Amino acid sequence: MSKVVIKAEHISKQYRLGLVGTGTVKDDLKRWWYNLRGKEDPFLKIGEANDRSSKGESDYVWSLRDINFEINQGDSVGIIGRNGAGKSTLLKILSQVTQPTTGKIYTKGRIASLLEVGTGFHPEMTGRENIYLNGAILGMRKHEITRKFDEIIAFSGVERYIDTPVKRYSSGMYVRLAFAVAAHLESEILIVDEVLAVGDAEFQKKCLGKMNDVSKGEGRTVLFVSHNLDAVKKLCDKGVLLHHGQLIHEGSIDTTLDSYLLNYSSNEKQSELSYEIDESKEAQILKVALKDKEGNEIIEFYSNQEIFVHITLRNSLFNKGARLNFSILDKFENVIFINRKDLDFIGTAEWIVKIPGDCMIANLYKIGLALDIPKVKLLDLPSEKINLSIVNIAQDEFKYGDTENGIFKIPIQWIS
Repeated sequence: MSKVVIKAEHISKQYRLGLVGTGTVKDDLKRWWYNLRGKEDPFLKIGEANDRSSKGESDYVWSLRDINFEINQGDSVGIIGRNGAGKSTLLKILSQVTQPTTGKIYTKGRIASLLEVGTGFHPEMTGRENIYLNGAILGMRKHEITRKFDEIIAFSGVERYIDTPVKRYSSGMYVRLAFAVAAHLESEILIVDEVLAVGDAEFQKKCLGKMNDVSKGEGRTVLFVSHNLDAVKKLCDKGVLLHHGQLIHEGSIDTTLDSYLLNYSSNEKQSELSYEIDESKEAQILKVALKDKEGNEIIEFYSNQEIFVHITLRNSLFNKGARLNFSILDKFENVIFINRKDLDFIGTAEWIVKIPGDCMIANLYKIGLALDIPKVKLLDLPSEKINLSIVNIAQDEFKYGDTENGIFKIPIQWIS
């Protein structure tokens, strides 16, 4: 039976914008009196969800609201959601950096956290001194830290500056050493926020490999927040989805990512994207729409349906080598297919790309478009990508296919 190492019971966190406390002595005394009598805090009855897209009317916002979950020893859990969903607040509560407004959090074992650049570091102390300081905070003895010291230095790659005060480190050096310390010192739980984005691509890959070793090889628990969904997919086996401070989904990482991408990511459930004409651009994509063969705009296609991608674009170039790049990306925005069409017209035109039925496994995809002159310049690259959802035909089947079986269904022949 798996051992529970983290348990959250009805965790909520409320903030008052612009103020610490309730703002007045009278209100602070009122809160104290209610708590003394065992009654609910009167200031918890008001407030709004932390929706950054709207101004709101209340000074009180709920960063988290009634969160409940359990995490077992050895789990690697990805916490995902849009900006403002409450991910970082949850990690701060789990790391005991801040206390929940209501609810209780139970943890079993030592926790090493990397929530922001320089977490737990004293700027006036050297890198060497901070390694021993962090180990001491985790309850490790000096000889235990010394045993891990060389591994930490080798992983971080800052050996030359290890006796320099960390206040003189660049942000990249800071995060390299901070991650090395958190990952190598003997904690039972490792919590990592989006801070790894500060490092270069090579170091990010190295960090993900180490976290994978920590979770699957050493049986330690890892909590990971990142907007790099591909990294979350590779590292984590379970997922938690937050939206406006509420826990929307908890389960396998595949079902959690599918729920996020289908319902809560940008331009979800859109069958069309359109853009205003910008005369300053030499060529421009004006509209893209997903339709069936009858011309109806469709949000979801069955795997045996033909898909028609209608593309409207404007071109003022002539014989300049400009072209339209059409690509299909997986749900993590990795390119899986690309095709190109020369812009051999002047004015506005509509093209239709036909994707045959029964050639792609049921899953979530994105359509990517770009206008460019090869090796010269990019003419137009819309920031949004339209989602393409392909589902299984039979109602009793799982909605999406198994990505381990690939993406395209090619009609190969076996010849004996």
